[in-house]
Amino acid sequence: MATPKFSKDILDFFNKLEKNNDRDWFNDHKTEFKKLEAKAKEAYNLIKENLNKHDVIEGFKLFRIYRDVRFSKNKLPYKTHFGGSFKRKKPELRGGYYLHIQPNNKSFIATGFWEPNKEDLLRIRREFEQDDSEIRAILSQKQFQSIWGPFVGDELKTAPRDFDKQHAAIDLIRKKQFIFVKNYTDDEVISDQFIDDVSASFKAIRPFFDYMSDVLTTNLNGESTI
Repeated sequence: MATPKFSKDILDFFNKLEKNNDRDWFNDHKTEFKKLEAKAKEAYNLIKENLNKHDVIEGFKLFRIYRDVRFSKNKLPYKTHFGGSFKRKKPELRGGYYLHIQPNNKSFIATGFWEPNKEDLLRIRREFEQDDSEIRAILSQKQFQSIWGPFVGDELKTAPRDFDKQHAAIDLIRKKQFIFVKNYTDDEVISDQFIDDVSASFKAIRPFFDYMSDVLTTNLNGESTI
């Protein structure tokens, strides 16, 4: 049996859908889409298996092709990509993984904390305020940098309320999201090495996840909160 992978057919289908994003065209090609979706799920599930070799994934979700247009100016009915998320076992393990497959060199993987709730965000900021040496050591590690680079995501223009804007860690404290992104070309996505590269990149994020999970399951004294 062939090893699951993301085929060029998937990218080609989304290119056609982008030019014919209407219900009539999609319904005429729905059988083709369902076959491609099944192949994509096999590839996503292989990544999930690889994640479970070093992590505990309690859930995987491949997002539906249908767009929610109720509150959007963009009324096109279908997404032109696959998006799938992998959830770690809570409450002990925090953070998540995401894989986005889209043609024209728009595919990427992302990981980290997209929308931490206000309690988690405050806890993270207080940790950075108290001691930012451990997180900086993780972020500056050579292999980590070569794969993930710096944080991306939203941040405040100034210090959050009740934090010193002159604090040495204010560059970290101002952040509202803690996300890393790695981009891929179409040729990389359809290569035989893609799933191995995604799996290895996700594994490389573990020092960050281990640190953040420890922060978010303890108080500032290091006492467990779960």
